Amino acid sequence: MSENNARLVKNCLETPDGTILYSRHRHDYAHHIDENGKTYFTDGGLDYVRCSANGDEIHHHVWNDDPFDKVREAVEWGTYGKDGDNPLSWKRLCDMTSDHIEAILENVPSISSLHREIFNLELKHRESEDATHFIFSNN
Repeated sequence: MSENNARLVKNCLETPDGTILYSRHRHDYAHHIDENGKTYFTDGGLDYVRCSANGDEIHHHVWNDDPFDKVREAVEWGTYGKDGDNPLSWKRLCDMTSDHIEAILENVPSISSLHREIFNLELKHRESEDATHFIFSNN
């Protein structure tokens, strides 16, 4: 955690050859041998950051106290599709439908309190965007 008790919502890094390494859960070690011959890695999921320090990687860590536009683009949800019969894919929160977010909040009791809070903020964000759009489109 950061010094202000912010929580990690995205743990990934980009190597010089453009490879993106994600660590989505604790001890989810991901590594890559880059075109330059160096090894890059990230680990820790959303619990901690442990990563390579070659000095030429780009860290794409996002915390819940970053600007919300950055958070909503960083938070991802793993899904097997509406009927649960598709391969696992990761959807960014900003790309999910409101119905999908509401279904998760209603039907996934194991959702973390952090994700619950962020998903609710996303729904409020969309409501305020809709209201702003309505006001400006009716003037």
